[in-house]
Order: sequence, then structure tokens, then C-alpha cells
Amino acid sequence: MPKVVNVHEAKTHLSRLLEEVLAGQEIILAKGGKPCAKLVPIGPVPPRELGFLKMKIPPEFFEPLPEDELKRWES
Repeated sequence: MPKVVNVHEAKTHLSRLLEEVLAGQEIILAKGGKPCAKLVPIGPVPPRELGFLKMKIPPEFFEPLPEDELKRWES
């Protein structure tokens, strides 16, 4: 059974409530005695991939520029 907490108490004790959520407890936030939101732990966030490019970047892209190219960029 989730714990129900009013907004005023949640603002006062947010750090403690987050620790409870991290421990696996679901907490319902209520405003005026009516439930309005739920605090739940989030799962691991998957790494983001560049999805808008349908190509691979070759390893040589990350190699240092030749000296003559660097000089052109710096001038």
C-alpha cells in the first residue's frame, strides 16, 4: 500500500521522501486530501544513441588534424 503524503508535508520532508522512494516505497502526493501525483523510483536510464544519423562515424574522424589544416583554422 503506497504512503499518502500531503503537499505541505512533501515540501517539508522531500529529501526523506526521496530516500524512501529510492528504497522502493511508492508515495502518493495529495492536495486537499485528493491524490494528484505518485513518486516512484525510476529504472536505469539506457544510454542515448544518435538516432537521426543513419551512418557510422569512422575512427579517423577523431584523429588530430594535419598541421596545415590547423593553421588554416587558426588564421
